Amino acid sequence: MKEFFRKFSNKTSELVGSPWSFMGAFNIILLWAITGPIFGFSDTWQLVINTGTTIITFLMVFLIQNTQNRDAKALHLKLDELIRAKAGARNSLVNLENMSDAEIKQFQKEFDELYKTREKHAGLKDGDRWLETQAGGPTRLKTITGKENR
Repeated sequence: MKEFFRKFSNKTSELVGSPWSFMGAFNIILLWAITGPIFGFSDTWQLVINTGTTIITFLMVFLIQNTQNRDAKALHLKLDELIRAKAGARNSLVNLENMSDAEIKQFQKEFDELYKTREKHAGLKDGDRWLETQAGGPTRLKTITGKENR
């Protein structure tokens, strides 16, 4: 059942995401609007489009959510593999999507600081180095990645 639903939802997402599907839906609405005067803009005429769109929307939510969940999982696994394979990368980021909000907020602060460092040294790229002297402290060789080298 899961395999059937996976294939069905992927194929349906591809199909309904196409320009042809949009044009088909547009034409159905256009046809419905044109038939309004024929049916005297009756309650039944309005009920047809309301019921049809409600049912389609309700079903599409589940299909699209299934496809999005699957894509997100695949993307996370690919990113996890890149992090794992890259020497010097922080492996603590591998399972980031399952961390608490507080842990994610801490990582966000670290990346905000990194961004500020990049802005401060605007012409530098990853791997570029500069000397930073602190008042009364040692001179440090720093890289744009924010890691310190003494």
